[in-house]
Amino acid sequence: MKQAKLFLITLKVIPLFILSGCSGLQLVNAVSRSYYPATIEKNLVFDSNHKLAYDLYLPEKPIKFDHKTPVVVFIFGGSWNSGEKTEYEFAGRRLASLGYIAAIPNYRLYPQVTYPQFLYDGANAVKAITEELKKSKYADYNPDSQIIMMGHSAGAYNAAMLTTDPKWLSSVGLNKNTLIKGFVGLAGPYNIYPIYVEDVKPVFHDPNYPPDSMPIDFADNKQPPCLILAPENDTLVRTNKNSVAFFEKLKASGNNAELDFVKGTDHVTLMGTFSPILFFKGSSIEPIQKFIDSLYDQK
Repeated sequence: MKQAKLFLITLKVIPLFILSGCSGLQLVNAVSRSYYPATIEKNLVFDSNHKLAYDLYLPEKPIKFDHKTPVVVFIFGGSWNSGEKTEYEFAGRRLASLGYIAAIPNYRLYPQVTYPQFLYDGANAVKAITEELKKSKYADYNPDSQIIMMGHSAGAYNAAMLTTDPKWLSSVGLNKNTLIKGFVGLAGPYNIYPIYVEDVKPVFHDPNYPPDSMPIDFADNKQPPCLILAPENDTLVRTNKNSVAFFEKLKASGNNAELDFVKGTDHVTLMGTFSPILFFKGSSIEPIQKFIDSLYDQK
């Protein structure tokens, strides 16, 4: 029944977008609005100097868990040179539909900045999000004081660095060991040196790569539980060198880590499975929900 309903919604929406010349992401977001209702607080500013803000996605009604409501901070990808939080409305809506609170922040991009400025942006966003959710207006949601870091592609790198290297969150007075409950990375570049993608080279000062600037450099330290999701076919980020190697080093160091390959997906559609449009692909959401449940000991 759900798939039939989705098919009918998609049939109604697609012609409108073809006629208007709108983008694929706009189509994905439009269908998600029909399928995954959510309460959205838009453009909550966390850095007025650089005009940075985040969007907060809440379940339409508070969902009563046996535990506090999970809080997910999702960081979008785009090779550190493109992307905008509103393009990932479908991801925020999907996470909110599971009963989670999801925040999607912007961060500065190349050529405005290079490494490591976007990591400081991420840390400032996390601080603002956690402070926001302490307000009494969210009391009915019972938000967890800990967070789950999540990201796709370049965003998975940013989320992984905030998770694994304590200096970024400590720069804003936060302790990553007590704040971060878990990490979910989708098709992340965790170990990309030397860089072969021309657009990415200047972001990390190629060939003068900064030391200790990859998540894999910190995988042998104690880390929170990690879920590494990879597509079956990734032509942009080499899976064995990144997802597999990162996972194996986490495990070898005694960390709680999982590696899942999502059937029928590539670098883009791995993230696209958050949308109802790609219901015929393998699901990224199923392992994510299972992982988050495990963080709260839900059977």
